[in-house]
Amino acid sequence: MSSAEGIALRSLLHCCLSALLLGVWPPLSSSAEALRLFSQEYPPVNFSRDGEPVGMAVDVVRELARRSGQPITLEVVPWARAYREALALPNAGLFVAMRTAEREPLFQWVGPITVNITSFYGLTRSAPSIDSLDDARHHGEIAVPREWYSHQLLLAEGFTNLHPVPGPDMVVQMLKHGRVRLMVMDNLGLSAYLARGGLREGEVKLLFSFLRSYSYIAFSSETDPSLVARWQDELDGMKRDGSFAAIHHQWLPGQEMPGLRAQP
Repeated sequence: MSSAEGIALRSLLHCCLSALLLGVWPPLSSSAEALRLFSQEYPPVNFSRDGEPVGMAVDVVRELARRSGQPITLEVVPWARAYREALALPNAGLFVAMRTAEREPLFQWVGPITVNITSFYGLTRSAPSIDSLDDARHHGEIAVPREWYSHQLLLAEGFTNLHPVPGPDMVVQMLKHGRVRLMVMDNLGLSAYLARGGLREGEVKLLFSFLRSYSYIAFSSETDPSLVARWQDELDGMKRDGSFAAIHHQWLPGQEMPGLRAQP
């Protein structure tokens, strides 16, 4: 090895050691394999507009990819497909997903991205009185998005009067047309889904909140753990420097913002 090569090697080793000690991540190679990231129609957090993914979480994910130098592809697909792909594929992820005890060992998690409050809702003109989960069991069928975390939780609670449907748009339609007296919805998507279903917010009444949860980016178990760790560090950095708050306020004004690395 020539003296010039030795100097270059020592310089490279010094830079790498300094990066490790200071927690500074070098940019990924532009030839790195693109992450495949899937999301669903869940406005205003993630959804499609004119065929392009947009929303609060989409802006966060794009900024995380920029900061880490990681190429990505984004696809908005039905929830069942998004979940299946993120579960099985290497270098893949799903956002946003609720971090539940059942899902915990299936994915690697980066977040939290949002704070969600899930509740029972009814039409204001005919809403029953509900003060507990037990009350909700006695008011006929309850419309709930199939295989959402809220559906899974209520099944685990022994509910036998659930009417699962393909998505929240149909949940709103069932309530609007009187096919059910109750629907399950979370606070972040409520306004958008009511508007899409032709209901004003004043026509729907919050009856009982039963679940507080955090959403995350869920990476497949086959994704490189060091990449996942880097995305978590970059997300924490966004929360410290205020850029996360700016995105959150733009899309979710007045809603609670998550802190650093909240637990499921």
